[in-house]
Amino acid sequence: MIDENENDDTRGCIKTMAKNSTRVVITGLGVMSPLGQTVEEFWGGLSNGHSGISKITLCDTEGFPGDIAGEVTGFDAGQYADPKETRRMARFSQFAVAAAATAIEDSGLDLSMNNDRAGVVMGNGNGGFPTTEDNAKILFEKGGMKVSPFFIPMILPNMAAAQVSRIFNLKGYSSTVITACAAGNQAIGEAYEAIRRGAADVIVAGGCEAGISRIGLAGFHVIRALSRFDGDPQGASRPFDSNRDGFVPAEGAGILIMETLDHAQKRGADIKGEIVGYAVSSDAYHAVQPDKNGEGAARAIKWAISNADKELEDIDYINAHGTSTPLNDASETKAIKLAFGDLAYKIPISSNKSMIGHALGGAGAIEAVATVKTIQSNLIPPTINYNDPDPNCDLDYVPNVARKAKVNTVLSNNFGFGGQNACVVFSSFED
Repeated sequence: MIDENENDDTRGCIKTMAKNSTRVVITGLGVMSPLGQTVEEFWGGLSNGHSGISKITLCDTEGFPGDIAGEVTGFDAGQYADPKETRRMARFSQFAVAAAATAIEDSGLDLSMNNDRAGVVMGNGNGGFPTTEDNAKILFEKGGMKVSPFFIPMILPNMAAAQVSRIFNLKGYSSTVITACAAGNQAIGEAYEAIRRGAADVIVAGGCEAGISRIGLAGFHVIRALSRFDGDPQGASRPFDSNRDGFVPAEGAGILIMETLDHAQKRGADIKGEIVGYAVSSDAYHAVQPDKNGEGAARAIKWAISNADKELEDIDYINAHGTSTPLNDASETKAIKLAFGDLAYKIPISSNKSMIGHALGGAGAIEAVATVKTIQSNLIPPTINYNDPDPNCDLDYVPNVARKAKVNTVLSNNFGFGGQNACVVFSSFED
């Protein structure tokens, strides 16, 4: 453990949680992703270095310099909940409900009782961009009274958590985290802390996003955040590569079923992993650019490891934010070096976004599912499209091919617009 008396910024980490005896374990996984709608499909794609990036079909891309994304293809929300119910939800909420349904089934939870000790925490970035765009068009073309009566309850960012809570009868602790690209990771961390402080026994936690729309593409393109790659779409997302030119937008959801160890063991659950640490920080630097020196992200990294009561040497792998933007990847590399020193060069790092794109508020939760599978399988998924090393990004990014390795403890990073940083530490479960 990092010495809390050291004369550095690790003193900013609140360490009382590390002394709490309540352990938080993971008993179910669910995912909706560009690589599939089951954990098996998703993990099979990641571990084999397959890309889920393709041409955009969800909206017209006329006039934009890029037309690629990671879409969840063939998605039918009615397969996971009452079709009438799902038609009254925005796509981001549909993803959350679908991923929650598969995660709950995977966990074997019985939700038929009065669940006032079961809750939900969801993260997302913007709510219903496509639904907002559609109804704005109706407003200007047909008048305000033609807007859908479901418009407001569809687009509010908290509605993913609300719909999951309502449909699955989760009557306990409920919250929504809206911290841009850090939201999915932070939602998992907040669920971890809620369980540790006794607010719930079970939390359905994760993140979701479904923002692929003309207004979304416009907003990100005009600030030059998106890739303009015009070759094979599968080669567009290039984290840490010297030719990276922006992130590839994506959509989807990831869900973890999180429980106290006692609750999970009493019901004989299959425990898939454990969450042992969490921290957040702020760059306090810029509205959209990361701290160029990586200092804000480094604080969150060090605090999360301290909160987990782990040594720096205990981290076997880092699931990077790795967006494929010039600024983020260089800044994250600096942050890892600041946090780990020379040890940074010995830790394997990879970016799932090289294969699935950047699902914004859903990214951290989708990557959390991948992290748990990495620990279970002792197989680190690669960073694909890593062909031309950047001298400013000189760490071990597990290029192009998955790597077998003993993985007990993983640091997962996610950093959002506004300098929002969230890091979670996952571990294999040992009784």
